[in-house]
Amino acid sequence: MSKHFAPPAHRAPLKPSRIRRKPVQLVPDVPAAATRKRVRLTDAEQMWFGVTGVTLFAAAIAVLIVGISIATFTRDDPAAAARARHFAQCYDAYGPNCVLDGDTIYVAGQRVEIAGVTAPEIQGAHCDAERTKGIDAAVQLAALLNSGPVTVGRPYRDDYGRIAQKVEVKGEDVGRTLMDAGAVQKYKGMKRRWCA
Repeated sequence: MSKHFAPPAHRAPLKPSRIRRKPVQLVPDVPAAATRKRVRLTDAEQMWFGVTGVTLFAAAIAVLIVGISIATFTRDDPAAAARARHFAQCYDAYGPNCVLDGDTIYVAGQRVEIAGVTAPEIQGAHCDAERTKGIDAAVQLAALLNSGPVTVGRPYRDDYGRIAQKVEVKGEDVGRTLMDAGAVQKYKGMKRRWCA
């Protein structure tokens, strides 16, 4: 009769495998007691936090608006603004606007030749009569410019090649007004002789 083979139950001890290892932990274990507990706010608490946040935001906006208003109000000096718009004679002017003669002004520091007119000279006058007429024209022009809002048109080259600009006060042409008053003459391509 034949016997079945039964292998021995004893096994050889296994060495730790070089392939199988314990997985490397990237984050060290944090004890459970040290983990932060999530707290859920009640609906009432969430509502009060929201109301508080909106109130603080509105208060910050109000402080910003009041601060800007105070800074703007204290910086805005109506007398200084009026002086800046005022036209004085260029020989004693303190602002950016002045009248050089009856047909030339400075607006915001820029020289402007009034379109369509020529006036007696003051600085380069050929005689005392021309100088006197030039001063009268400049005084009339300053009074006219200070009588209302001044509008200066774009520069253009007139029919005689001169770069000029249309100047208006309260919508009325300054050159036409001065011609009607006899202070200046229509420009015809050259300076007029004002001496008799």
